[in-house]
Amino acid sequence: MTNLTRLPGAFDHYWDWQLRAACRETDTSVFFHPSGERPPASAERDAAAKEVCARCPVRAACLEFALATREPYGVWGGMTAEERQAVLRSGRRREAAVVG
Repeated sequence: MTNLTRLPGAFDHYWDWQLRAACRETDTSVFFHPSGERPPASAERDAAAKEVCARCPVRAACLEFALATREPYGVWGGMTAEERQAVLRSGRRREAAVVG
């Protein structure tokens, strides 16, 4: 018989913040650019995504997730991929997540 007491248990607490995210009601195309998108369309789309993030109750958790996983695409926690890369290069990840 399998000893279930040695299993790690549920990990849903790592993901449940996503259920409360403001972006759940928004088309993903707002957060992820289409192939070949150029300015000013990219700046307008990023601004629209950041507006959604600004009112999100789980913004800090989202940004921390994106930084921890080094998410290479899209707007997460109110930051673009380029902005997150700059945070990671600067070593100021913790401060960015608190502000996010």
